Amino acid sequence: MTTTLLSTAEELHARVRHGRRAVVMTMGALHEGHATLIRAARAIAGPDGEVVVTVFVNPLQFGAGEDLDRYPRTLEADLKIAEQAGADVVFAPSADEVYPGGRPQVQVSAGPMGERLEGSSRPGHFDGVLTVVAKLLHLARPDVALYGQKDAQQLALIRRMVRDLNFGVDIVGVPTVREEDGLALSSRNRYLSPDERSTALSLSRALFAGRDRHAAQEALRARAREVPATRARAEALSAIGESRAAADAHAVAKAAPGGPAAVRAAARLVLDEAVRFDPPLELDYLALVDPSDFTEIEDGFTGDAVLAVAARVGSTRLIDNIPLTFGSFGAAS
Repeated sequence: MTTTLLSTAEELHARVRHGRRAVVMTMGALHEGHATLIRAARAIAGPDGEVVVTVFVNPLQFGAGEDLDRYPRTLEADLKIAEQAGADVVFAPSADEVYPGGRPQVQVSAGPMGERLEGSSRPGHFDGVLTVVAKLLHLARPDVALYGQKDAQQLALIRRMVRDLNFGVDIVGVPTVREEDGLALSSRNRYLSPDERSTALSLSRALFAGRDRHAAQEALRARAREVPATRARAEALSAIGESRAAADAHAVAKAAPGGPAAVRAAARLVLDEAVRFDPPLELDYLALVDPSDFTEIEDGFTGDAVLAVAARVGSTRLIDNIPLTFGSFGAAS
């Protein structure tokens, strides 16, 4: 497959369309995480459809002191990765193409959800994200758009914008891609020195610790539900050596310090240790939130949740998250 490089919306609109158009939006510096998104888009579009990868470093989503100027720009390498993953088109517009006349006077507001977590740390960031996503959806005119779960708050806000403002496009989230050591793939990983990378692994380890605590707790609760409470049934269990397991399951299920609290505590232990590393982890936030609005969940919560973390290692800021499900009496997602 030969991937076509385009720089204007006029060129993109002139292409003949037969099937579904799937778009993957990136800021370039493509890696395996992006390639996974492109392959997923290819599967959705099918052999008769079209996969468009946008490459645009959006100035609106960078705040004062952030890494706009040093953000990697590797279009030639991006084109090769996109082609290998199955893209038909790489759409790499200039800033003038996306924002004719300069910074737009009218922008999309992310609302209250955009002011939490990442929005609190980076004021105005999500307004810039949603504005460029809206622009690129109009310019690319896709049937479906795919985004990574690693940017969970961004994904949630895009879904909300598309629903609230009646965009005629399907939004698909694709699971986070990780390196062998667990670090979530990110274009910013290249900024990390070997020692910084070692410290950065604490983000995923904290999430995995929270996930494992959650899975164990849910399994114990499920076991407790299965264990009979009557004396006769208890004696029968004892006869086959299960009384201790039953008692442990009941005890842990009743004594557990609340599902969400236990998950947060397990993750926090890992992060607290990383603060003492050299170089140290500078924690921005650890949050366990409802993905519908990114507010913190409370004890007794049931349903889907996101355990999210953000921290700085050296001069590099990293984010990560994992999805969990509470009240399913099963393992974490």
